[in-house]
Amino acid sequence: MDRVSVKLTVYFEEPFWVGIFERSIDEKLSVCKVIFGAEPKDNEVLNFVLNRYNKLKYSPEILYETAFKRKVNPKRVQRDVKQQLINKGVGTKSQQALKLQQEQNKTIRRIKTKEQKELEKEKLYSLRQQKKREKHKGR
Repeated sequence: MDRVSVKLTVYFEEPFWVGIFERSIDEKLSVCKVIFGAEPKDNEVLNFVLNRYNKLKYSPEILYETAFKRKVNPKRVQRDVKQQLINKGVGTKSQQALKLQQEQNKTIRRIKTKEQKELEKEKLYSLRQQKKREKHKGR
């Protein structure tokens, strides 16, 4: 059976507020980075999650191993939550997933620009050929 969990971390990254969505399905982690701009209020974040969550583009999945889950003392949970609130950073697995997504976007962008340059060269070449034909006809 699939175990799905989603975590949203909102933090200030000069000069914008950024949100990191971490989605883990079984032992696979994928990440999406969202830029909010101005500091988002709680209701704006909730509205974003409700209306735009299904349109987010997540990074490719990265395998990670989870430790065996056992019953945890509630006081331990409180301490962990307090520690997470103090440490507002993003996990290293999330950073790796974001880096992978960035690299893939980079290669896609390179391919597109190369194709555009080729089309532009072909267009200019055909325009030169057409001008040569026009001159040859004496017009």
